[in-house]
Amino acid sequence: MSRIACGVVAGPLYLVVGYAQAFTREGFDLSRHPFSMLSLGSLGWIQIANFIVSGALFLVAATGMAKHTRWGARLIGLMGAGMMLGGVFVADPAMGFPAGAPDGPPASLSWHGALHAVAFGLAMIGWIGACFVFARRLGGWLAVMSGLTGVLLVVPMAFLGNPGGTVLLYVVATIGWVWTSLVSLRLNRPAFSS
Repeated sequence: MSRIACGVVAGPLYLVVGYAQAFTREGFDLSRHPFSMLSLGSLGWIQIANFIVSGALFLVAATGMAKHTRWGARLIGLMGAGMMLGGVFVADPAMGFPAGAPDGPPASLSWHGALHAVAFGLAMIGWIGACFVFARRLGGWLAVMSGLTGVLLVVPMAFLGNPGGTVLLYVVATIGWVWTSLVSLRLNRPAFSS
């Protein structure tokens, strides 16, 4: 298996593990809680591992992508590093999750909650930036999808914390993970010229 192939499996792995937990963890509500909150509670280790393993797979994929585009590879690497840091530094309990947590947002962020937010920001900067780099690098429908995905990934940031903002984030992030797998699959083809 090539290093780039790690980018093909990283997104689907993250989604399958995340959604499986979202539908089985008591008290977790996809309309209110981001995947980050799955890192909390007695089963939080599953999501922590999901962040770290998926992020590591993106870092490995980035090393293979470097022969096609240095900036695209660096930005995918930043996304992977941000995901790994998001697993190391967990979010704060809030919005009633896990059971016993305050019902609203945290009054103030803990040091690890603040670092989790920074990690999320780094991952998003890398991911969005990579979309635009690959929009220029790739041709045809995948270039168009790359640009559209980059624009779509920006949209939920304006709505986080508002009703429907979390659902919008899930929809757009799922599109983003599919895009990341498709780009990795394309770059992994021996016929792709560098």
